[in-house]
Amino acid sequence: MKYKGYEAVIQFDPEDRIFFGRVVGTQDVIAFDGQTVDELEASFHNVIEDYLADCQLMGKDPDKPCSGRFNLRISPELHRQAVIRAQVDGVSLNTWVETAISTHLHHK
Repeated sequence: MKYKGYEAVIQFDPEDRIFFGRVVGTQDVIAFDGQTVDELEASFHNVIEDYLADCQLMGKDPDKPCSGRFNLRISPELHRQAVIRAQVDGVSLNTWVETAISTHLHHK
């Protein structure tokens, strides 16, 4: 489930017969629930709107799910192999790694 750039994972509690979710990819804890899919979706939208409003009131920047930038630590040999493959493919190392990650994620 996604809303305004935030993504949530959903679970179902069969004992209480309720759906519950939590936003992933943030350091802040953002959770919500609902008895139906419509309630769950509305609750998700409301909790994101409330979170954004609370951040604004507190003068805090909302925790963004991901910036699109990250540092990666790998072995020097793997780094060298990736650089060579990127050069052979005629693309930057960044483009090559992005394609490799995307390909892996879409083949699951």
